[in-house]
Amino acid sequence: MGSGSKIFFFDLDGTLLTSEKKISDKTMDALKKFTDAGNFFCINTGRAIDSAKAVYTGLGLDFKGSFLCGSNGTEIYSVDEKKYIYKTGVPLDLVPKIFEISKRTGIHCHTYSEDSIISPYNGECMDYYRRVIKTPLIVTEDVLSYIKEPPSKMIAIELHDHDKHEAFRREVEEMAGGRLTLLYSNPYYLEIFPSDAGKGSAVKRLADFLGIPVENTYAAGDEENDISMIEAAGCGIAMINGTDKVKSIADVITTDDNNNDGLAPFLLNAIS
Repeated sequence: MGSGSKIFFFDLDGTLLTSEKKISDKTMDALKKFTDAGNFFCINTGRAIDSAKAVYTGLGLDFKGSFLCGSNGTEIYSVDEKKYIYKTGVPLDLVPKIFEISKRTGIHCHTYSEDSIISPYNGECMDYYRRVIKTPLIVTEDVLSYIKEPPSKMIAIELHDHDKHEAFRREVEEMAGGRLTLLYSNPYYLEIFPSDAGKGSAVKRLADFLGIPVENTYAAGDEENDISMIEAAGCGIAMINGTDKVKSIADVITTDDNNNDGLAPFLLNAIS
């Protein structure tokens, strides 16, 4: 550890991963060179830690100094030490209120225990979500009986009617009175997490934990929920395939997209 090391934070979908959910050989080689030089690797994702772990192992990643920031910065996990170094969650008193609004407005919403998705609903939205997320599902009206501590996040999914989604977002935001952040991780997924979290706060927390100065932090992403980490990092990188909003706040934009090793040159340039 120490001030000479650097840390690179990556969003997964649309950033580190190709559209086929893989890491190409050239990017993998650049990641290996970056971490072999004594730098740190961190997946910083909206996905829960168990899903981030499944991606890490499924891709055959094995870098010393790897961390996983899950659920939009509410969980930070050390792969080397196999333990959480930070955890927060949606306040338990807000969980039933959010589900009440989702039921009344007809918006799919679910949450998570440590190892399962907990949802009052199954159906089209859940089927869509679980194409990629393989976490076990428990369907129950009594969600709180499966959650003993504040859940890392909740997610509201709407595949057809963005205006309806927006009306749900505004109502939850108003009800929560500043205690929650609600951000889209793609056009269909509205992430709900405590306002003291966020991908940007995870950048600061982990850099502080490792004793790495902010100028030695890098973060790359493509969607709205990546903006806070791109702003927080010393070098904030937008993927060329990212949204206009993300590109407008980034320090730099990749020349190539996530399917064409867009991040490889930045990893190699970051090796001191």
